[in-house]
Amino acid sequence: MISVQPTPNPNALKFILEKEVKVSGKTSFKNPLQAKDVPLAAAIFDLRGVDQVHFFENVITVSKFTFEPWDNLEPAVMTTVENLIDDHDPEFIDHDPEVERRKNLPADLLKIEEILDHRIRPGLQGDGGDLKTVSFANNILLVQYQGACGTCPSSTTGTLEAIRAILRDEYDPEIEVYIAPEI
Repeated sequence: MISVQPTPNPNALKFILEKEVKVSGKTSFKNPLQAKDVPLAAAIFDLRGVDQVHFFENVITVSKFTFEPWDNLEPAVMTTVENLIDDHDPEFIDHDPEVERRKNLPADLLKIEEILDHRIRPGLQGDGGDLKTVSFANNILLVQYQGACGTCPSSTTGTLEAIRAILRDEYDPEIEVYIAPEI
């Protein structure tokens, strides 16, 4: 059984399963090459119009290119997942540089990460996305969105303003938050 839920991003849908697709952590695949070792993700990328695939707990969030209508893509994703889910290993290990990165963060950025973990990330993850901090210097935080958040229209307006407001309230009233360019 798969249920489908919209996200705030009109180009992303969440496919919610009764079984886990990622036991620990989350994984965002930004292209087919990144998904090559996870057959379920690779098969979703084989579908016309898929831009990104995000695995988190029992949710697969698929982001599409604007030219592809959901009328065609949604049933194709559901069929692909139904056909491959029994052979999918939800305990797949992918290199998570975030674990190592957090071990080496300065105290100020660790505090920001804790605030984001408790106040921001649960909402983003509930909508099929996430947030990554890129750098923090001179009271300027650069972030990148992941999953459905990466192409969501509200990520550059309302969501970004909410992040700023929370960090100004809970960390430093002078902090600035900007979206880092993709590298």
